[in-house]
Amino acid sequence: MKFKESETIRSFLAIELDESLVPKILDVQKEFKKTNANIKYVNSKNMHFTLKFFGNIDSDMVEDIGNAVERVIKNYSSFDLNIKNCGCFPNKNVIKVLWLGLDEGSPIKDLQKDLDREFRKLGFKKERNFISHLTIGRVKSPKDKKGIRDVIEKLEDIEIGQMNVSRICLKKSTLTPQGPIYEDIKVFELD
Repeated sequence: MKFKESETIRSFLAIELDESLVPKILDVQKEFKKTNANIKYVNSKNMHFTLKFFGNIDSDMVEDIGNAVERVIKNYSSFDLNIKNCGCFPNKNVIKVLWLGLDEGSPIKDLQKDLDREFRKLGFKKERNFISHLTIGRVKSPKDKKGIRDVIEKLEDIEIGQMNVSRICLKKSTLTPQGPIYEDIKVFELD
């Protein structure tokens, strides 16, 4: 991807969702749609696991970020993620984000920690309390909080399935009134 000189880019590092799991995730969203809640659902083509949100960066930083990712991933092979459990942030009394989680034994936390260490050397803040999750919706108002809570409790132990992670993507995020548009800046392959 080419950038204008010193262009500012809203960016993040992510693991893309395996498309074979999308139907099960859409079924989870359908359960929440049965409530009267005001939820903005994440479009399936935008679903991902964020490893690092950089925010607005100067295009000159892309190469440094890429080099940092390359240094870390040489120590990692492709790995599996088991998507399971439904929950919310920050808690069931104040529901803002609906998510699906991962198995505890996933190497994603170690990968994120190693990446974060490299990104701190570039001046980015350390992630506090990193929790691997797949955002499926954002609650826009407290309307039908009980209905949302009931669905979360019903789906708390849901098993979505397993996917293999063989690449990580540095993405550009362009915000539009219709929702964000994500484009790959750089793709990193895991052996």
